[in-house]
Amino acid sequence: MKCRIKAETGRRMRIHAEVSRMSLQEADILEYYLRSVAGVITVKVFDRTCDAVICYSGSRESIIRALARFSFCDEKAQALVPEHTGREAGRYYQNRLVNYIALRYAKKLFLPHDLRLIITVLHGLRYAREGLKALFDRRLNVAVLDAAAITASILQDDHDTASSVMFLLGVGDILEEWVRRKSISDLAGMMSLNVDKVWLCAEEGEVLVPASEVSAGDVLVVRMGNMIPLDGKVVAGEAMVNQASMTGESMPVRKTEGSYVYGGTVVEEGGCRFIVDKASGSGRYDRIVKMIEESEKLKSETEAKAANLADKLVPYSLLGTGLAYALTRNTQTAMAFLMVDYSCALKLTMPLAVMSAMKECSRYSISVKGGKFLEAVAEADTIVFDKTGTLTYADPEVVKVIPFSGNDEDEMLRLAACLEEHYPHSIANAVVEEARRRELHHEERHTTVEYVVAHGITSMIDGQEASIGSYHFIFEDEGVTIAEEDKAAFAALPDEYSLLYLALDGKLAAVICIADPLRENAPDVIGRLHKAGFKNIVMMTGDSERTAAYIASQAGVDQYIAEVLPEEKAAFIRKQKQEGHKVIMIGDGVNDSPALSEADAGIAVNSGAAIAREIADITIEADDLEVLLTLRRIASALMKRIHRDYRVIIAFNSLLIALGAAGTITPQTSATLHNASTLAISVYNMTDLLKKPAGLLEEPGGIE
Repeated sequence: MKCRIKAETGRRMRIHAEVSRMSLQEADILEYYLRSVAGVITVKVFDRTCDAVICYSGSRESIIRALARFSFCDEKAQALVPEHTGREAGRYYQNRLVNYIALRYAKKLFLPHDLRLIITVLHGLRYAREGLKALFDRRLNVAVLDAAAITASILQDDHDTASSVMFLLGVGDILEEWVRRKSISDLAGMMSLNVDKVWLCAEEGEVLVPASEVSAGDVLVVRMGNMIPLDGKVVAGEAMVNQASMTGESMPVRKTEGSYVYGGTVVEEGGCRFIVDKASGSGRYDRIVKMIEESEKLKSETEAKAANLADKLVPYSLLGTGLAYALTRNTQTAMAFLMVDYSCALKLTMPLAVMSAMKECSRYSISVKGGKFLEAVAEADTIVFDKTGTLTYADPEVVKVIPFSGNDEDEMLRLAACLEEHYPHSIANAVVEEARRRELHHEERHTTVEYVVAHGITSMIDGQEASIGSYHFIFEDEGVTIAEEDKAAFAALPDEYSLLYLALDGKLAAVICIADPLRENAPDVIGRLHKAGFKNIVMMTGDSERTAAYIASQAGVDQYIAEVLPEEKAAFIRKQKQEGHKVIMIGDGVNDSPALSEADAGIAVNSGAAIAREIADITIEADDLEVLLTLRRIASALMKRIHRDYRVIIAFNSLLIALGAAGTITPQTSATLHNASTLAISVYNMTDLLKKPAGLLEEPGGIE
């Protein structure tokens, strides 16, 4: 692309594309292309001026070379653009607002006075109708106040005030719709499906392929714990599917042959094959938007209380109007109570604060499904960790494979990887990765794989019954035996590793030793979580008492529970809640799902099982535990902001009412200041909550 540098300061560059015009789509292509360039920090493309502002940390020459290579027709660059970018919606609301303001002043300049009066009255009838409808529905809300204020102004022949009030309400409605739509769109984009690889049914069997290579008509396989990557129709099998991402309802739905499945939902039990309907999975975004819009149950208690209080204050505003007029017989004094209301400000500003906080969380790789869960994080005093993949590293490593019963070491690892690759968990991933590192290719040799939650996996391989899992599962549930000549070697198994047992036809075939060390910063983060207000930090694991005790002592947790089953984790959290504690649970596996669902806020690690991510209320990146401190700070700062908003709104609007009642300001001025304050607080609530680097935590209540 031909372009020239218009301005440059430090590592900030403004360039102008040498094109006659730039469409919205082309602006998106350029912006997302530049975002993908190494060293680029932020990009903003202005389609109207054909300019782009680039902030970068890499070399200037690499940015210039990337610009020179760019073409709007490049298919790879076009593929970088997500389905919904928000640019088109932003332009729509910009034009709508400008046209609305321009139309008002055009009417004032060019229309005769009498015609303007007629337009004002006709426009006022719409507000009057909405107010009457609310009254007929036995609701006293802001619509009643607006209707009363506008009607009273018109009846007093104060058409300018009525017109100004309606104009300000119109501007507020456009801005509210714009901001809310943008917040929802941004949030939905961040929550949209991200599946890298899928199991494809091919002539040679099941093949793991990149999701981008799937086309409509392909047949995919999903099993327990897996996310359904795309929309399609079931052609074989039976599965119980969690569709919370689509409907907000957590109860699983039975899917059999002929049923339709949706991208982003998760298989809780069973498994199925389905033929892909829409390779793009475009419906996922729209379903998330719908869920966010309709999920009133996700509102925080503070939001709900503020909204309820706002409605409760409306009758007092009407009562104040009546009393003021009865005592003074002055309509201007009475109008002071009508021109100002608390409902509008409380109902607009607080949801925007929550939306903005959720969006800010996403910049730290934290996905939050509702304000209710941020409030729970801010108020929680107990935090429960699953050990593997959370307190320990998300990528444990296979240290050694010890064969038994005369089996070959590599062959046993090959079989283990063949079984484990179907179930995404950090331990399973370690086995698959070690097989890949040793270049042990494991073609599909087994029949249907059965996954027993928190225990292990069973299947048939070459006519032999194969099982892999924990000590409890292999020796107590499956009754596996150890050959007499192998008992000495079994007794000498190392204590410092997590052990995974593989059995064939009821005999121990191999033991896989996995290093699952504590994260380096875990003790420091645990200490800082204590300072942040968590009184009880608990670690729960299915590992042995010995391994659990060692990790717990190193991490510095207050309590640990070893050899627990999924239902025991959930029962512990339920008991804590019954005792009056607010509980957060952090996990990454299928076996953590009941506990995640039971907690006040369930937090899943992004690299864990799909069912854990789906059931969880919050999802975080696994790379660094410090993200929990960031989450706590944002949640605490959000609650402080909401409470401060409440105090400011009540105080400022009460002052306006008092000044209006005293005759110090006119009703039109009251309405203008009221709407201006609402918009100002709304804009402020869209600013970031964290003003300092995310790693700092100076006080439990968070920092603004």
